[in-house]
Amino acid sequence: MRRTVFNEDHEAFRKTLRSFIEAEVAPHYQEWYDAGIVPREFYLKLAELGLFGIEVPEEYGGAGINSFKFAAVQYEETSRAAVSFGGSGVHVALCLPYLLKLGTPEQLARWMPGFVSGEEMYAIAMTEPGAGSDLAGMRTTARKDGDGYVLNGAKTFITGGVNADRMIVCARTAPAEENDRRFGISLFVVDTKAEGYSVGRKLDKIGLRTSDTAELAFSDVFIPANQLLGEEHQGFKYLGQNLPQERLGIAYGAYAQAAAAVRFAQQYVEERIVFGTPVAHFQNTKFELAACQAEVDAAQAVADRALEALDADELTPADAASAKLFCTEVASRVIDRCLQLHGGYGYMNEYPIARLYADNRVNRIYGGTSEVMKLIIAKQMGL
Repeated sequence: MRRTVFNEDHEAFRKTLRSFIEAEVAPHYQEWYDAGIVPREFYLKLAELGLFGIEVPEEYGGAGINSFKFAAVQYEETSRAAVSFGGSGVHVALCLPYLLKLGTPEQLARWMPGFVSGEEMYAIAMTEPGAGSDLAGMRTTARKDGDGYVLNGAKTFITGGVNADRMIVCARTAPAEENDRRFGISLFVVDTKAEGYSVGRKLDKIGLRTSDTAELAFSDVFIPANQLLGEEHQGFKYLGQNLPQERLGIAYGAYAQAAAAVRFAQQYVEERIVFGTPVAHFQNTKFELAACQAEVDAAQAVADRALEALDADELTPADAASAKLFCTEVASRVIDRCLQLHGGYGYMNEYPIARLYADNRVNRIYGGTSEVMKLIIAKQMGL
């Protein structure tokens, strides 16, 4: 069926991005994969391509395009090549919305040039070792001290945490209230070179190997008052406002991975000869790929509809949860079946299907687990 979600500008961007991946990413990707991180200078190349400034207003050096569709094209193209751009997705898809919605004109004038140029990479630190998805249970604190705050605590599972130059840190600035345990959390933009700020282990993940994920520790880190993002004590509300876009991004990435898996599997079974016959000629192979393609078509429709709703500012938390739940569950089934069609070779990391299999698994965990998505949908249903 004909898609209407993308226009000529998006397709031109797709063509440029595909050429960039072929020339600048694919030849080096195995090296990055083995190292568990992309080189810092790679982000400067992404910035030169214009990826960091698409949604940044023109007065701050960006293109001023208020649309998530270019990001969606990027999800499709990186999945098609079974590669990733490291922690840059957090820089743009997660951090930028907070900066644009909450930053003052003075803060944006100070931060955006480095953001757009890739000279200052951003990440966000929410999760703590003892809290996990329960953000209201965080124990990292930022107490007032003179003309600033003093930050103490620890974070974990922070994507982009190794390469980040600035970190949006969520911390308690006041105790939780008796009837509102979410009160008292604030957001700060912290310089990662500040005294007392330290990066711990780069965590060893089963997937998303090129995205540097780290533990962080804060020991009496001084934060100037002008680094407070938004209003004091209102951080939890801000975190909730960006979740629909974050979850749509995960949903779109999952759909794109599933589509790529079908492409890889079809290529493999057409070339692989078993008992003197291409694997693609067996009826079971045809049935499996046909079933996978039908699921991908459905996931694409859901993802595209949610994408249009986001750009129209109509995507509700329940809509985003539904899209994430459906697309990530579809992707898990499709990628598993496509790996099975590869036989033993599907379990080898040299084949892109193996990387997709490992990368995809976290989609049902981060941004809210599948179980949390079901609770959100059920609540919207009045259950």
